[in-house]
Amino acid sequence: MTNIKDKKFDLEDRTAKFGENIIDFSKKIKSTPITMSLISQLVRSATSIGANYCEADCAETKKDFEHKIGICKKESKESRHWVRMVARAIPELSHEARIYWKEANELNLIFSAIVRKSREKNLSI
Repeated sequence: MTNIKDKKFDLEDRTAKFGENIIDFSKKIKSTPITMSLISQLVRSATSIGANYCEADCAETKKDFEHKIGICKKESKESRHWVRMVARAIPELSHEARIYWKEANELNLIFSAIVRKSREKNLSI
């Protein structure tokens, strides 16, 4: 049986791996006037997810936890957007971009559920 601590580690690891994969993916993108800002935006939003999850995991209050998880949700949605723009700018990377789009979408759904459940707990107290 998996305990809660293992689940937290899994999500911490998953968000870190997503950031690492996006860094590696971004290295494949030829730097042009169009792609320079796309690369920068994508790397910033994708790596921010894991950093904010780590902060949420160490939050001192429920409100701070919900705020940091909310940022994870926002950054995963933003990453999804930037991956889509990269796929448009560099069609030969669109297949790989689709994989990262799906992962960003899954992360967004996970963080949305965490926020929703946390707020439901607050209402039932």
